[in-house]
Amino acid sequence: MTIAVKSCLDVVFRLSDMALNDREYIQPQKLHRLLYLAQAYYGVAYDGRKLMPATFVTDSFGPIEPTVFHLFAYGRPHMIEPYPLSDQVKHFLDSIWRRFGVLSADKLTAKVAEHPPVAMAMAKGLNVEITFAEMMTFYTAEAAARKAGSRIDPLEQVVRPRVMRSQSGKPVSVVSWKPKTVPTPKKD
Repeated sequence: MTIAVKSCLDVVFRLSDMALNDREYIQPQKLHRLLYLAQAYYGVAYDGRKLMPATFVTDSFGPIEPTVFHLFAYGRPHMIEPYPLSDQVKHFLDSIWRRFGVLSADKLTAKVAEHPPVAMAMAKGLNVEITFAEMMTFYTAEAAARKAGSRIDPLEQVVRPRVMRSQSGKPVSVVSWKPKTVPTPKKD
């Protein structure tokens, strides 16, 4: 499976920088919930593709990425420059930050704790892995059923189209082209 970003640290740095640009210190709990939601929504938005090579496990409050947890235990480490992110990933992470960055760590934790992949793993105890397959099963099904009072934010409210200007200066929404799959005809 191909991933969009080489390291989850690149995503962490991007989210941390966006928080600093908004004059906010991003709490570790909030950071881990944002990482979790970013992975889940990216999978839904991009046909099951992972955003980053990350493993999420349960903590006493919710999902964490253990490598990031240990590395950032005492603040942001001094490291070399992160890998550059594609414009698509930057736009996606900006959308995640715009939608969920305004929520407090407690509200974000409560929101994610209600989602079945997290709730079921937390019921089993600490350090239980929340697999990407479980995340995709829930978030894809919820995205399909979002009109029936779903428990998650619709993808359209999370990942908004990029706005660019036309040749006349009018704003236009831009989304990447996703061709429809055509079933292969049966040969008799």
